[in-house]
Amino acid sequence: MIVVVFLVFFVMSLLTNILGPILPDIISSFHVSLTAAGFLAFAFFIAYGVMSIPAGFLMERFHEKPVMVWSFVVSTLGALAFALVPNYRVAFVSWFVIGAGMAVLQVVVNPLLRVAGGEEHYAFYSTLSQLVFGSASFISPRIYSYLVLNLSKPAGSENMLLSILRRLTPDNLPWVSIYWIFTASSFLMVIWLLLSKFPKVERTEDERAGSWDMYLSLARKRVVWLYFLAMFAYIGCEQGTADWISKFLYTYHGFDPQTTGADAVSWFWGLLTAGCVVGMLLLKFIDSRKVLIGGAVGSLICLTAALFGPAKVSLLAFPGVGLFTSVLWPIIISLALNSVTEHHGSFSGILSTALMGGAIIPVVIGRIGDYAGLRSGMAFLYATFGFVLSVGFWARPLITNATIGDAKKVAAPAVV
Repeated sequence: MIVVVFLVFFVMSLLTNILGPILPDIISSFHVSLTAAGFLAFAFFIAYGVMSIPAGFLMERFHEKPVMVWSFVVSTLGALAFALVPNYRVAFVSWFVIGAGMAVLQVVVNPLLRVAGGEEHYAFYSTLSQLVFGSASFISPRIYSYLVLNLSKPAGSENMLLSILRRLTPDNLPWVSIYWIFTASSFLMVIWLLLSKFPKVERTEDERAGSWDMYLSLARKRVVWLYFLAMFAYIGCEQGTADWISKFLYTYHGFDPQTTGADAVSWFWGLLTAGCVVGMLLLKFIDSRKVLIGGAVGSLICLTAALFGPAKVSLLAFPGVGLFTSVLWPIIISLALNSVTEHHGSFSGILSTALMGGAIIPVVIGRIGDYAGLRSGMAFLYATFGFVLSVGFWARPLITNATIGDAKKVAAPAVV
C-alpha cells in the first residue's frame, strides 16, 4: 500500500507540473496570447479551489478506494480528450478535469499513507512522498523533451513507444504525445487501484472534513484569512515562476524551449525538491520564521538575477528560485496550523482552497506580459514573494518548531 501511495504521488506530479515546458508550444501551435496561455494554469488550479473542501466530504461518504479510482478515471478522460482533439478549448477543459481529479487525490492520500506506514513512521514516509512527488516533476519535462526531439525527426529505426506515438500524434504537434503518456499512466493507476487491497482508515480529527459550522467559525478569524492569503501568494510564486520560465528564456535569450527551456524547468522542480531536505536540517537549528525570511529573500535575489541578468545567469537563477522557495510551503502550513487551537482539518481544507493562487497569478503575469512584456509580467512576483516574506514578521504561532538548541536548554541543569 505504501508503494501504491507513492505511485499515486508520482503520477499526480507527472500530470501537474508539465504546463511550464509546453507553454511555448501551446502559444505557437494555437496562436494564443500570453493571457490565454495563462488561463490554462487557471483552469487547472481553480479546480483545486473548487474541489478541495468537497473532496473531504466525498472521502467521508465513499471512502478511499472508490474516490481514488474515480479520480484517476476522471484524469484519464481529461488527458485522453486533449490527446484525441488537441486544440485550445479542449485543453482548457482538459486541464480543469485533470485538476479536479488531482485535488481529490491530494485530500485522500495523506491519511492513507499514515495508516499504511504506521503513525510512528508517518513523518518519514510523508517526507519521502514529497521526494517522490518532486522526482516526477524533475522527470516530466525530460520525457517531454525526449518525445518532441525524437518525433520531430523523420520516421526511421525507433523503439515501439515512439512508433506507436507517431501514429497517434499529429505530425505538426509532436508535443501532444505527452498526453498519451498521461492517459496511459492514469489508466494504469485505475487498474492498479482496483486490484489493490486497502486498509481500513480511521481518520484523526485533523484529517476529517469537518462541518460547515467549523468553516464559518474559522472564517471569522483574521489569522485564518492572513494564512489563506499567504498560501495563495506562495502557490502563485511557485506556479507563476515555473509556468513562464521556458517562455521567458526563449523570448529574451533565444533558448530552445523544447530542450534548454524544458531542462531549466526540470531543474527548478529538482532543486525545489532537494531544497526540502536542506530545509528540514535548517529547521532543527533555526526558528521556522527566520528560515522562511531567508528563503523568501533568497528567492527574490534569484528572481532578480533571472529577470535582469544575462542569459547564462538567468538560466542558472531560475532553478535557484526553486531551491530557496522549497522551504516556504511546509513552513507556511506549519505556522498556520500552529496558530489556531481547533478545527485543524477544516483549516487544512481552507488552505488547500488557497491553491487557486496557482490559477490567478499566471493569468495576471500573462495579462501584464501582453501589454508590457513578459519581464514586466513576471516582475509581479515581487508582490507575491513580498507577502510571503511578511509572514516571517507577523506570524505568532502558539507552538514554535523545536530546535536542537531548545533541547539543550531543557536538558541543561539549573544554575543556582
